[in-house]
Amino acid sequence: MARFDEVKATFWGEGRCVVQPPLTDAVVQDAERRLGVRLPARLLEILRVQNGGVVAELWNAFPTGVPTSWSENHVPLDDMMGIGRHEGRLSLLDSPYLVEEWGLPSPLVLLSGDGHCWIALDYRARGKREEPSVTWFDVEGNTELPLAADFRAFIERLTAATSLDLDDADGSPSAS
Repeated sequence: MARFDEVKATFWGEGRCVVQPPLTDAVVQDAERRLGVRLPARLLEILRVQNGGVVAELWNAFPTGVPTSWSENHVPLDDMMGIGRHEGRLSLLDSPYLVEEWGLPSPLVLLSGDGHCWIALDYRARGKREEPSVTWFDVEGNTELPLAADFRAFIERLTAATSLDLDDADGSPSAS
């Protein structure tokens, strides 16, 4: 398991397709007011390095102990939304709309997803002012899977999707 500071230093990958303007204290305060929640300090640390975008291949998967609609052993984290309103790009600020649109429970703040599946900060158990857990939601399968007790634990369990490839699990080449 990686340490938070190690992941933070190498979290972002190449590509600026969904990067928001640099994060400021004023933007954070406005986002928390609009969303009605306190955002995790560790999330804000990562977003201060880069405000959303493509996640590096080193950290683009969260291992699971059960199969999901995505994979036998993980969920993807190919990108993560930032906070802002840049060029009509989705951001954490779109969470209330997206939660309603996709019929998700509330209160959530969506970190990553495509509509069919989401990774979200889940405030249901602890309340809007406390540290949220992180949960995977599969809209089509009508399932949810708790991933981590908090954002730091989520980040520290991230790994490369290629390291979870079942075809290579025994170290031998996969048969085609």
